[in-house]
Amino acid sequence: MSVLLLSHRACLRHDPGDYHPECPDRLRAVLRALEAEEFSDLIRGEAPEATVEQLERAHPRNYVDAIMQVRPGPGESVAMDADTVMSEGSAEAALRAAGAAVAAVDAVMRGEVRRAFCATRPPGHHAEPARPMGFCFFANAVVAARHAQAAHGAERVAILDFDVHHGNGSQACVEADGTILYASSHQWPLYPGTGDRRERGVGNIFNAPLRPGADGAEFREAWQGLLPAIDGFDPQLLVISAGFDAHARDPLAQLRLREPDFAWLTAELCAIAERRCGGRVVSLLEGGYDLDALASSTAAHVRVLMRA
Repeated sequence: MSVLLLSHRACLRHDPGDYHPECPDRLRAVLRALEAEEFSDLIRGEAPEATVEQLERAHPRNYVDAIMQVRPGPGESVAMDADTVMSEGSAEAALRAAGAAVAAVDAVMRGEVRRAFCATRPPGHHAEPARPMGFCFFANAVVAARHAQAAHGAERVAILDFDVHHGNGSQACVEADGTILYASSHQWPLYPGTGDRRERGVGNIFNAPLRPGADGAEFREAWQGLLPAIDGFDPQLLVISAGFDAHARDPLAQLRLREPDFAWLTAELCAIAERRCGGRVVSLLEGGYDLDALASSTAAHVRVLMRA
């Protein structure tokens, strides 16, 4: 199975500061894991920068301009909110993370590869249309979905989010758009406080909150309740928000998942992609803050993308 891996060294230069959980070592851990011999068949490429036009499909132009105008000098930083910090390298890193999502969509929709994984940071699923938050600046998954529609004629795209935190930004961007389905499992209660089952958008939003301490069995049961809706939506592309902070060792939450749980869901989503859209899957790195768990969980996820 041909799988594209996109990353860029600029994503290491986004520095939220000492002791911030969304640190450059996260990406280093992921890339080291994917250097193993079993991943030698990955097609490796560099993430381009997203264009303003591509970002505007998810965000107002004045918001995009405002983010791009925040350019701290060397050693300086600007707090966008209590958790979201821009350093000298943050603007380029954010553009590369969104640009990787766009390039991955291009490669998959053109049939150059069947699947793609974007090993980039900062993450994106908390970025609302006009507000950065939760370590995120641009809604990368939504940028990807809207690019598939605008540039490749996709009529229906599904965004599937298994990060431990609800993707409030992704949901806010698409909740009035019936051409994009958003489905999420997440711990509840937990930051950012959204993701109730009753949040349904225009019938395109599917949330599966999980209690603190929920394990892999409960996670799988939740997704078994979501998978029929995804399948029935008949998507022409699957975009995965692949956060691995639901792992039992992660310090920011209290779910109890292990690597086989992420692998199971990846296989289930790939099976839907095979039935509905020629196997087309674009996966974007979101959270995961225990470095060893992040590395091993990402490896489990990409292993299935390559073999399922």
